[in-house]
Amino acid sequence: MQTYWGIDLGGTKIEGVVLSSPSPDAVVVRKRIDTEADKGYQHIVSQIAKLVDILKAETGYQPDHIGFGTPGTFDPARHVMKGCNTTCLNGMPLPQELEKTLGIPVTIANDANCFALAEATLGAVPEVVPDFRAVFGVIMGTGVGGGVVFRGKDGQPFVQNGLQGIGGEWGHITLEENGYPCYCGKRGCNEQVFSGPALQRYYSDISGENRKLKEIVERHYAGTDPYATQTIDRLLENFGKAISVIINVLDPDAIVLGGGVGNIDLLYTEGVERAKKYVFNEGRLSTHFLKPKLGDSAGVFGAAML
Repeated sequence: MQTYWGIDLGGTKIEGVVLSSPSPDAVVVRKRIDTEADKGYQHIVSQIAKLVDILKAETGYQPDHIGFGTPGTFDPARHVMKGCNTTCLNGMPLPQELEKTLGIPVTIANDANCFALAEATLGAVPEVVPDFRAVFGVIMGTGVGGGVVFRGKDGQPFVQNGLQGIGGEWGHITLEENGYPCYCGKRGCNEQVFSGPALQRYYSDISGENRKLKEIVERHYAGTDPYATQTIDRLLENFGKAISVIINVLDPDAIVLGGGVGNIDLLYTEGVERAKKYVFNEGRLSTHFLKPKLGDSAGVFGAAML
């Protein structure tokens, strides 16, 4: 029987899934173990191998290919990982090491691309645009990221990793030239404008008080806090401006909004209205903005669909 194997490599947990068919209802087994990243790169590789052995033992199946979602990207020019917040992975030849250790081919994509692929194939998109040509998956939470999925000439969806492995890196497009500094070395990236921590920081700067984003949203809805309203307006206006760049370049059939900030319902109404101002289409916008369906399963399911 053909099976689909995926591993989602997180900073604290490594999750694996085996599917009997490309469906969220076809889980044969799903397991998590600790990453134990503090023990270093080689230990992470051994933990991955341990998880694969557990999946083999519990299913009785042998994989012939495994997809991996990673916290960074693979640099196809240098053949090493980069941009990983699990920093011991940076500069390491992870795909080659995994193929050598596991004895089978592997395919790697970053977690945002895996999110996009999962929602495009198993999640929200097939119910609304089953014949999609392009999907953009957004993650807006602690950070901001994106993933691009196209449908190939053979009808099969695929992740667009790109020539340099940075396809979909929406979080590090400069939005405010003199904005907050970003760890990437630039200032005012999307991530430093409307990620959860960036919005909380902005609220603190203008109000002198520290509040969680959930409370800021609640205070905006209540109409009792002008600083909260100013913060949410900043989110909506800048989201509209930033997402218009993606629409103008890719013109995707659907955009799926994931992450904690993506749960704010105003993005689907007022956020879309703001985008209309910046999209090069005479004020019209037909793009489907969708809520994700798979929750925290998206990463590992997307890895399996690689």
